[in-house]
Amino acid sequence: MVGVALLLGRDAPSEGWPEPDARAHVLAAAAQLPVALRNRAPVAVFGATQVVGFWYVSLGFWPVVCTFGPLLALYTVASARPVRVAVGCAGVLTTLWLYGGIVSGGQSLLSVLAQALLFCGVLVWFGALARRAAELTRRLRAEQAARAQRAVADERRRIARELHDIVAHHMSVISVQSGLAGFVFDSDPPTARAALGTIAGTSREALDELRRMLSVLRDDAPGGGELAGESAAPMPGLARVGELVDRVRGGGLDVALRVDGEPRPLAPGVDLCAYRVVQEALTNVLKHAPGAHATVELRYRPRHVAVSVTDDGKGVIQAEVAPGGGHGLIGMRERAKLYGGTIAIGPRAAGGFAVELTLPTSGAARGEEDDRRP
Repeated sequence: MVGVALLLGRDAPSEGWPEPDARAHVLAAAAQLPVALRNRAPVAVFGATQVVGFWYVSLGFWPVVCTFGPLLALYTVASARPVRVAVGCAGVLTTLWLYGGIVSGGQSLLSVLAQALLFCGVLVWFGALARRAAELTRRLRAEQAARAQRAVADERRRIARELHDIVAHHMSVISVQSGLAGFVFDSDPPTARAALGTIAGTSREALDELRRMLSVLRDDAPGGGELAGESAAPMPGLARVGELVDRVRGGGLDVALRVDGEPRPLAPGVDLCAYRVVQEALTNVLKHAPGAHATVELRYRPRHVAVSVTDDGKGVIQAEVAPGGGHGLIGMRERAKLYGGTIAIGPRAAGGFAVELTLPTSGAARGEEDDRRP
């Protein structure tokens, strides 16, 4: 810009203006150089270019030579400051142009005013558009960062929920069986051996489920969903509730299983959700209501599947029942909400405790089938 201003000054005599001298060259450079700092202090830079411009015009030199710096400074003010500040600066620049017209006396002031208003109006308009675009970009980045943080938090909760469901259940069974084995080790060797067998089987199943979960976490392929998503080894579902009931029964809990309706394949996420709720409910009975009788009921309906786990025990911990208390109960509620289901958890009027889950199956299944289509 300094180079263009100095070259333009050479044409001043042909336009009827005095030839620039050393003073004029210094002022022409001084009117352009401050714009290098325009992003740090837009208004101050604009003011500096205006002072130099007024000085240059007052000496009787061609005003056009000192217009580049002020114009760029005005655009920067409009793109970085509120519109009212930009309009005020535009008024100052218009005054400079009118002052140049008055000094020259060779141009119509109306023409000079029209040019000043046109240039200033365009620069303020485009500067305001640039400022809005920058604000929208900042908002978008902030929203993206917030979404990323929420996604990380959801992922952590999802992993914590899955780990809780796997570890808590299997460790509860192992704890009960190890205590039984130690108690009857000398007096009843067959019972001790059966308990140790249950411990071995439960441990193997826990390791298998942990390996399946880790394989999903390490999978970089697109898609996914719930941790139980689609992996080489599928996560458990309602088809394996019978095995779960047998394992808990082997842990010393009297459990009955009832199935109403025709079992059918469910969407993987829905299937895992129902299984984990049954697993967590039975684990709670095993830990908090020893000696109770529990009933697991699966009801298959055309558009939903209902799962209930009830017991007649008296040992439910109140902290676990209270809203927000107990990670297992929170996990069950989160799973139900994730798949659009409803869940009721609380004590029964006749005594004991009940967990009742209802999950829609038709919409969820269609959604996952659609995701698999090319």
